[in-house]
Amino acid sequence: MSRRVVITGVGVLAPGGTGVKSFWSLLSEGRTATRGITFFDPSSFRSRVAAEIDFHPESHGLTPHEIRRMDRAAQFGVVTAREALADSGLDLAGLDPHATGVSIGSAVGATTGLDDEYRVVSDNGRLDLVDHTYSPQHLYNYFVPSSFSAEVAWAVGAEGPATVVSTGCTSGIDAVGHAVELIREGTTDVMIAGATDAPISPITLACFDAIKATTPRNDDPEHASRPFDGTRNGFVLGEGSAVFVLEELGNAERRGAHIYAEIAGYASRCNAFHMTGLRPDGREMAEAIDVALAEARMSPDRIDYVNAHGSGTKQNDRHETAAFKLSLKEHARRVPVSSIKSMVGHSLGAIGSIEIAASVLAMAHHVVPPTANLRTPDPECDLDYVPVTAREHRTDTVLTVGSGFGGFQSAMVLARHDRSAA
Repeated sequence: MSRRVVITGVGVLAPGGTGVKSFWSLLSEGRTATRGITFFDPSSFRSRVAAEIDFHPESHGLTPHEIRRMDRAAQFGVVTAREALADSGLDLAGLDPHATGVSIGSAVGATTGLDDEYRVVSDNGRLDLVDHTYSPQHLYNYFVPSSFSAEVAWAVGAEGPATVVSTGCTSGIDAVGHAVELIREGTTDVMIAGATDAPISPITLACFDAIKATTPRNDDPEHASRPFDGTRNGFVLGEGSAVFVLEELGNAERRGAHIYAEIAGYASRCNAFHMTGLRPDGREMAEAIDVALAEARMSPDRIDYVNAHGSGTKQNDRHETAAFKLSLKEHARRVPVSSIKSMVGHSLGAIGSIEIAASVLAMAHHVVPPTANLRTPDPECDLDYVPVTAREHRTDTVLTVGSGFGGFQSAMVLARHDRSAA
């Protein structure tokens, strides 16, 4: 029998506040952190809103050397990894460093750093042949996403497997799922796992403007992200990171760790269909949900809350609604479903891990976060999407899902761990 894996530490950086407490306060109060872009002049772009983090790396203990060496997303990852490790109470110094690994997800790597540095070495685009003498010594670290896992491994002293998982917008779920498998098979005992992305940059805006995936609702940033709402017209870009300490259950129990949840099931699928398109029947996501439930040995009616991908695009929200109906059957109409992207935007590869953090906090507090800005029902999205206001609700099991360009579909089942039944 494979080993069981639990979450014993959580670290979060998300729009609207830094740290787990601020993150949960925002979600439980149904506040939105979306605003007009302030990082650069966005006036030439179709979509000019985002969910930015007011992040000051010095206040999180990063040294000048670390700040100069690391891209913004790498900084996020290191800060949240340290927060998760402190929260877990785990002393890695007393463990075999080769049995401790790192798995970090990211969709777009060091986009912010590369974009900024290209403007410098090209003299703001004037030079066809860039002048490398203006590049920083550590520019290579921005170029290779593997630097993210290396930085986190160095920060916590992990000498086991160190991996970056990049599967678009499901990266945050898939990186945690990969870490779970390494513990289950016995390769590691502890994994520092999660995801980070800082994609709010001109090149990212240009990419999503080209396919009209982001919202043009620039006159009302606070209410621009509207998952499952009949007036939705695209997602709001975000940024952030969430990292977890994962442990083998027996080890966590022996040291008396606080256990947030057990990762009971996980699955990922690809639709092999279209780079950005989704079939309306939701079959691919439903397949991932079915396999995750089977691995968790749970029937659909055991799920107390569904943390949806809920990006706010027309096709994604319809696809998800259909998938929930396929997999959860009649229970889909009874279980509360919500999207936190309505409040913190869509941070691409990081959002899957941020949504795992929201899910375990919903379990801890027995409160389901709302889908903010959902005021106009869409007849094609006819489930209980917890509009506007958070809801007290007994939550012992959560299904959290992700959907990404390229056809990636992932699902994870989180369950409360009952010590008395272990």
